[in-house]
Amino acid sequence: ARRAGVLCFGFPLEDRLGLSVVEASSLSWGTRVKGFIACFAIGILCSLLGTLLLWVPKKGLTLFAVFYTFGNIASIGSTIFLMGPLKQLKRMFEPTRLIATILVLLCFALTLCSAFWWHNKGLALIFCILQSLSLTWDAVKKCFAVCLA
Repeated sequence: ARRAGVLCFGFPLEDRLGLSVVEASSLSWGTRVKGFIACFAIGILCSLLGTLLLWVPKKGLTLFAVFYTFGNIASIGSTIFLMGPLKQLKRMFEPTRLIATILVLLCFALTLCSAFWWHNKGLALIFCILQSLSLTWDAVKKCFAVCLA
């Protein structure tokens, strides 16, 4: 049942095609898995392409930073297909994941700023490395907890 005029985070609940947010997020499990695989594969391809573009003269590091960042964003976004956008956001901002989430989002933004506005390749590379560390923070933290216990 569509609810015309209802707002979700300030946006209309229906998009331009007339498909409501509720209908768009009630995908079958098979469709969700396909969306996850497609989005995750795009993320991996972007990251790999960025690595290959690293060797392009003059613009290589900038291209790497951009493709690597978009690849990570697509990979993280892929899990939205499995758990839904609201649950994804709730889990990302749980107290135990809050620091890692803030660091990841900050590194995404700073990597792109370094590549596009500041034109600082060194900073872009540092922020790409920090992206990787931030994305694996929970796993590293759990590994140390298990090893030290």
